[in-house]
Amino acid sequence: MPMTSSPLALSLLLFASLTALLVLAPRLSPPPPQPADSEAGEAAHEIEKARGVGEEADDLRLFRRAALEVANAKASSSSSSSSSPPGRPPKVAFLFLTNSDLTFAPLWERFFAGHQARLTVYVHADPAARLRLPPTRSFRGRFVAARPTRRADASLIAAARRLLAAALLDDPANAYFALLSQHCVPLHSFPRLYSALFPTPSSPPKPISYIEVLAGEPQLPARYAARGEGALLPEVPYERFRIGSQFFALARRHAVLVVRERRLWRKFRLPCLPDMADHSCYPEENYFPTLLDMADPAGLARYTLTNVNWTGSVDGHPRTYTAADVSPALIADLRRADGGRGGNGNGSSRTVPHMFARKFAPDCLAPLLAIADTGGRDLVQT
Repeated sequence: MPMTSSPLALSLLLFASLTALLVLAPRLSPPPPQPADSEAGEAAHEIEKARGVGEEADDLRLFRRAALEVANAKASSSSSSSSSPPGRPPKVAFLFLTNSDLTFAPLWERFFAGHQARLTVYVHADPAARLRLPPTRSFRGRFVAARPTRRADASLIAAARRLLAAALLDDPANAYFALLSQHCVPLHSFPRLYSALFPTPSSPPKPISYIEVLAGEPQLPARYAARGEGALLPEVPYERFRIGSQFFALARRHAVLVVRERRLWRKFRLPCLPDMADHSCYPEENYFPTLLDMADPAGLARYTLTNVNWTGSVDGHPRTYTAADVSPALIADLRRADGGRGGNGNGSSRTVPHMFARKFAPDCLAPLLAIADTGGRDLVQT
């Protein structure tokens, strides 16, 4: 009898144990870790949502790490008005966004020569592109972790944010962040650029950012509706929607803002409607001017330092200069304040001339170097 009843007793005991485990386990388990603040909780939530989409989760971790390190550095700094660590000159971070060879690297090398203590270089190269030319000295080892980029979606925004985050993490002395493409060339020497960005040691503690901000443009309604009517609401009302060049020079506080921001990014990362993708979907030209104009309108110059000629543009691309176009007269024209668009177009008063220009075809390298070597030494030298 005892032997025949033991299996039943064991079954009852096992059942009771499982029941107790199910009932008591939640109370015995440690509580989930609480975020240190609302921003940390939001970041954790975003990363959890992004699981299974590796690139988005990786980006979120990168952006959060950059924001935290900047915050920690600021908290430990004894001087809140300094734009760089004590005893170190502020630097200009050159952020190259490319999907092809850095053809103009030799020209940039001359531009950088002798000024390495005041600049840094970072490159986001589309991994799908085959770069045939080996990187020159200033570009060697300066490639950041990259993802594919495509027109008519938000991948170009994400790439620019990766470059900003990498530069913020790499060197706390980076005070300005200039976004450029492989088709950009310098129009002035580095000392001329540096003196424009950092006029005097007693410059205001909050330098402005050079980014084009336009309102009332004829293409604005179509751009706003590119993701569907009301898709950007409530975060971005139509009257706050802006357009501008994707190429900018951001002050450090604005670079941090872009890296930390998630609210508008959730809207601008939405895909455009198929019938809008070809002509009205350029999120990189809307996200940055809209975000910064909403956050700090008084801190923006409202014009870009990169001259782009949209006369006769084709399929959303600006005019491309070829070797036959390159001359000292062209360089002089591109330096003018009203070059490219025929004016600022936004009512702002330009106080800094164009420092860069695009879009140049690869065959322009030789004539540009010739100008730098002869009558146009200010193109790359003091």
